Amino acid sequence: MKKNSLLKNILITLIMTIAATLAAFWFFRHVPENPANIALVYITALVLTARFTTGYVYGLLASLVGVICVNFLFTYPYFALNFTLTGYPITFLFMLIISLSISTMTSQIKRQGEILVEREKLLMEAEKEKMRANLLRSISHDLRTPLTGIIGNSSAYMDNCDILNEREKLDLVSHIHDDSNWLLNMVENLLSVTRINESSMKIATSLESVEEVAAEAIRRLLKRMPEAAIHVQVPEEYLLIPMDAMLIEQVIINLLENAIIHSKSTLPVELAVTDNGNHVTFQVTDYGIGIAPQRLKTIFDGSPYTPSSSSDVYKGMGIGLSICKTIITAHNGSISAYNREHGCVFTFTLPKENAKT
Repeated sequence: MKKNSLLKNILITLIMTIAATLAAFWFFRHVPENPANIALVYITALVLTARFTTGYVYGLLASLVGVICVNFLFTYPYFALNFTLTGYPITFLFMLIISLSISTMTSQIKRQGEILVEREKLLMEAEKEKMRANLLRSISHDLRTPLTGIIGNSSAYMDNCDILNEREKLDLVSHIHDDSNWLLNMVENLLSVTRINESSMKIATSLESVEEVAAEAIRRLLKRMPEAAIHVQVPEEYLLIPMDAMLIEQVIINLLENAIIHSKSTLPVELAVTDNGNHVTFQVTDYGIGIAPQRLKTIFDGSPYTPSSSSDVYKGMGIGLSICKTIITAHNGSISAYNREHGCVFTFTLPKENAKT
């Protein structure tokens, strides 16, 4: 790394010096009556060298070469060094001061830039640690509830098998089935996160059809929830955007499933996709009871939340929505939620082009 940096700095210094010399020759030939232009050319080269190299050495070297070139190439007698010229020490001192000043300023700017980059890295690491902690809390909370239900219902079935009627047995098995499906969905969510590069929070994307991704997500959801009623609205034009199709399908499934389960409404859930210039918006709307205002503030951070009125209403929302945010953030998109007069709206956006990194 140091060797590469050294070669880069030497190359920049050489290029700037050679370019300045060529430009000085042009001025010397075409504008000979104004020799100050030659000094300005070398001063410009000095400033650029100090700006784009590391440390003070290369700026000082550029100032030394500049003074020698002016003396040797453009001062009579030409092609001869003459250190007795009037004002020569002042010229050298002037360029030396410029070199030191520019090198000091650029070093400080670069150092401040490095500090900002390091600070951003630390903030990203802190954010990822917070997400991991919230995810672990959500996993422990959300796994415990269905597992406790499965254990309780299976124990009740085995202990009372002889005295239970068929309806009661069916109810217990139905509860076990529902909790098992919930666990399966949670595992799918956790597996989807493994597709995201943990160090960079980026994913491999390819151009995918918005309509096909939405259709596949609904097909997968209806396979698990055949009674669900979903109204879908997509753009008429064939829309392709960069995404990881499997991850976005998981986000759509999570949002639709949350709307169906937690809204407590008999009205259909709506999925609307709209083209908004440089991004595409996905909106899931339900006509249910909405979300508690205090829960809305932390709904995507993965923290478990169990209101005293009904623990089932919010069962599993933490981990699913936290993973949704992780996926959308990895796509350089945004996700939000808000209540309306009747129900709740979840919205996420995806850019039409990959962000430059």
